Amino acid sequence: MRTTTVLIAASLMMGLSACASERGEVDAGEDVSTADGSGGENAEDGAGEEEPVSILRSDIEQPEVEAPLEPLNATIGFPDGGSDLSGDALAALKEVLASEQVARGLPIVLRAHSDAGGSDAVNERASEARGLAVAAWLIENGIADDRIRVIVFGEQNPIEPNALPNGAPNEAGRAANRRVEVLVGSARRAPPPEAVTD
Repeated sequence: MRTTTVLIAASLMMGLSACASERGEVDAGEDVSTADGSGGENAEDGAGEEEPVSILRSDIEQPEVEAPLEPLNATIGFPDGGSDLSGDALAALKEVLASEQVARGLPIVLRAHSDAGGSDAVNERASEARGLAVAAWLIENGIADDRIRVIVFGEQNPIEPNALPNGAPNEAGRAANRRVEVLVGSARRAPPPEAVTD
């Protein structure tokens, strides 16, 4: 038993000394002169401090890492109803198209909405037509269709009341609710806007 312990200890010592010699470590009694004869750390000229060595190779260019971008949010309005893109809608879409988020190839989510002026089915079709109109414009202008996702909400998420307190239609509120919200650059599902009651 004692012989086995001594053999294991001796093997470990030999292994450690082999590792030390592979790393260039030396015993205290060895000459530590450098190849140029300067004497290394013990030299009298005081040049014993070595420069730190980088693990990165200076001859290899390091890749640039792109900083993450905040998601881009834009609203494309359809205040007059229908699904035709107005001049203001086209101007907003051109800004989206020129954004860094689009240039980097980030995903695009189109959240299509309507007012509450018709039945649920009519409002769903109207909001879908708006979302598809925005998607078609983006595709016509060079965006790959597999980057675009259209989500149809119909009248579910108004940003303004569709009716006035007396029950009459709120035309300004309905115009604001006819919209497509563009979200570029977030893989996560965007939270719905705060619900506004009729």
